[in-house]
Amino acid sequence: MADILIKNITIMETRPPFMITENADVVITGSVIEKAGKNAGDGVDSAKVIDGSGKILIPGNICAHHHYYSGLSRGMLISAGPQTDFIQVLKEWWWRLDRALDEESVYYSSLICSMEAVRQGTTGIVDHHASPSFIRGSLSAIAKGMEDVGVHGVTCYEVTDRNRGLEEVREGVEENVRFARETDERIEKGEDVLTDAMIGGHAPFTLPDAALEMMAEAVNETGRGMHLHVAEDKYDSVWSHHFHNEDIMKRLDRYSLLHDNTLLVHGVALSGEEVSLLNERGCFLAHNARSNMNNHVGYFPYLKDVKKLVIGTDGCGGNMFEELKLAFFKHKDAGGPWWPADFLGALSRNNELLESAFRHRARFGRIEPGYKADLVILSYNPPTPLRSENAAGHFVWGMCSGDVESTIVNGKLLYENRAFTMLDEKRIFAEARRAAERVWAKADRIKA
Repeated sequence: MADILIKNITIMETRPPFMITENADVVITGSVIEKAGKNAGDGVDSAKVIDGSGKILIPGNICAHHHYYSGLSRGMLISAGPQTDFIQVLKEWWWRLDRALDEESVYYSSLICSMEAVRQGTTGIVDHHASPSFIRGSLSAIAKGMEDVGVHGVTCYEVTDRNRGLEEVREGVEENVRFARETDERIEKGEDVLTDAMIGGHAPFTLPDAALEMMAEAVNETGRGMHLHVAEDKYDSVWSHHFHNEDIMKRLDRYSLLHDNTLLVHGVALSGEEVSLLNERGCFLAHNARSNMNNHVGYFPYLKDVKKLVIGTDGCGGNMFEELKLAFFKHKDAGGPWWPADFLGALSRNNELLESAFRHRARFGRIEPGYKADLVILSYNPPTPLRSENAAGHFVWGMCSGDVESTIVNGKLLYENRAFTMLDEKRIFAEARRAAERVWAKADRIKA
């Protein structure tokens, strides 16, 4: 017997080619799709039957770069100094927040970010974490929040020397390795583990050579990819030229940190030569349009040249419908040549990143047999014909998170008819507000 049968729904594939199949059925058994297509549900007995008439089914969206620790920052009430450049923004805001985090607040950040993602049609998140006052065990707290909600997720600790020098570097590397080993042990025990690990680093300008050496060792030891901000602002590039007399990408390559499972983030100030090296090594690069605009760091001129471009939010929530719209409009405002299909193609590549981070122990992003049952039912009613040829246009110009009616992750119906099925949302968000007030008070006492 199947666990879930979705009947008579329109399937829209969001990985190229963007195929539309009307009046289709999807059969879910366990955590994967067993059958999909016209008449796929004929003769199938199922514990749960969903009538998809008039609805659209898409693979769940993936966020390629998030900061779950930002979950409690919304509307943060602290006395902050001037924030007229990128470094001031970091020192006056984010680096005070992350130093105020503890185990409880990290866990609630993970819970609420995961829940909001599910509500907005995002079923997988690649997280990049920082909590300098609570390093050891922090990634397990993030993973617990993800798994308690039920999303697929990847996390890592952003190694940095910005507070306590090499001691802090070592603790960050050790936490990355510890969590990777913990994940491996769970998988070896036969658990269907919803999360996995990467080896994180903050940014090259807070990573001395010794840190890059330790991170390279951790990458080799664990078999994980590196997840690192690069050239988010020209400050990072200037720092590399000033103190190391070489481009950021050449420095990273010198330590053998550029691989086909490496995730680099932002890249706004990278040169054309550095983008060529990134492509040559097969790295992913996450574009975060909203964050770049918010931090006023400029526009990435080589966007169209990155072969493995993915889309993230850099902590601006998990709403990938909204992120893609703003990325598209900013690109057009900057005179860029891309159209909706190009941007939806980049968003769909987030599934390749997730598969890579999961070391290909699962397949994501298609409504086909054998793929993870990470699916979103939309109540979007197209005002014009929805065809395979214009599906990307409907996604960018029409569809939104408000259309999300139900979300299935790993074969479980987490969100049905716009309500969580297994979580007490009211209680969790009340607890998160309590934790946020405590964190804000602590952050307000921390000097930049």
